[in-house]
Amino acid sequence: KAMNRSLSNVLFSGFGTVKVSTGPVIEQGEVKPMSAEDAYYVLEAAASVVIIPGYGMAVAQAQHAVKELQGMLEENGAEVVYAIHPVAGRMPGHMNVLLAEADVPYDLLLEMDQVNPRMDSFDVAIVIGANDVVNPAAREVESSPIYGMPVINANQARTVFVLKRSMATGFAGIDNPLFFKENTRMLFGDAKATLGSLVKSFD
Repeated sequence: KAMNRSLSNVLFSGFGTVKVSTGPVIEQGEVKPMSAEDAYYVLEAAASVVIIPGYGMAVAQAQHAVKELQGMLEENGAEVVYAIHPVAGRMPGHMNVLLAEADVPYDLLLEMDQVNPRMDSFDVAIVIGANDVVNPAAREVESSPIYGMPVINANQARTVFVLKRSMATGFAGIDNPLFFKENTRMLFGDAKATLGSLVKSFD
């Protein structure tokens, strides 16, 4: 049963031969793509931003670009924090290591349990290459293989930007209803390039 799988077992299933079932078809809705230029106008007006990194940030080697965007947002008067899921990436602590490499102050890295209670107070959540660790099906879809798993409640922010190469699923092989939520906008493409465009917009 899905509930009996450990979170790391589900999220790291790409490592071994474990194949997680795709679960039920979830009624989706429409994906709403957005350009970096339009995203800039939303960020420019934001007073608080939470950045949620995942494995896609590592693949794109986008941690330095993330730090640059953080700096631009802070210069613009916004509060910026990072929400770190304990198993985001390929190993525990993967995101912390990458962000430390980019000189992101450690006190800005908040754990899931610190961020979730105040997620609805953030103007914007920027999800960078994270998928399963922000999947609301873990809370909302009882028949989902990841139901009951702890996730970051990104969808509760006022606006959600998802930076992602494509609509491909994450490790768990499960559709993510977050991408179809009314308050979600998809910024498709290489995360590093997208972040670079956002940084340039602030210049």
